[in-house]
Amino acid sequence: MMKLDFFDIEAMDDIAKPEATGWITKDSSALEVFTDFNVYMPLMLEEGTCAVEAEKQMQKAHVRLKLVVDSELNFMGVVSLDSLNNQEVIKRLSEGYTREELTIDEFMIPKGELKAFDYEQVACASINNVIEALKESGQQHCLVLDREQHKIRGIISASDVVRKLKLPVNIMTDSSFLGIFNTVHHPDIV
Repeated sequence: MMKLDFFDIEAMDDIAKPEATGWITKDSSALEVFTDFNVYMPLMLEEGTCAVEAEKQMQKAHVRLKLVVDSELNFMGVVSLDSLNNQEVIKRLSEGYTREELTIDEFMIPKGELKAFDYEQVACASINNVIEALKESGQQHCLVLDREQHKIRGIISASDVVRKLKLPVNIMTDSSFLGIFNTVHHPDIV
């Protein structure tokens, strides 16, 4: 067995940071803003999770969308922070539910109603192509499907696009792809 040695942390030692690969522009590869589930574990909630608890978890983690899975980790759909907002909860409460009874199942979009980009197309696309394709959708996220493997391969998030392009868009209020499109193509309006 190999013996590991301990070393002192010196005053000049600092935290490692990813090397900058150059400026990312709207003409850069869409893969620059793609979260690949082959590399990063997707953020998931199990169906039946209390909606109020899910909302708290998402706010604490600063995420606006999570995948919903069953107990066997089979993909069931997605739930967004917007769908768990207080207005939707109040609507359910007025129908006679209690906060504790509400689950994410009532707010999620089932996988049968979702659309996704194909990974092979995303790999050949630019960030601008993604923004153009999604500008009218009002979405903040788009799933990416590996159609050959029949797997949800990853996700493209409007907030990741904003962050990586360093756009002057408020991620909390206007992080839809339409907001990004307007900022990229009509910066004088913003």
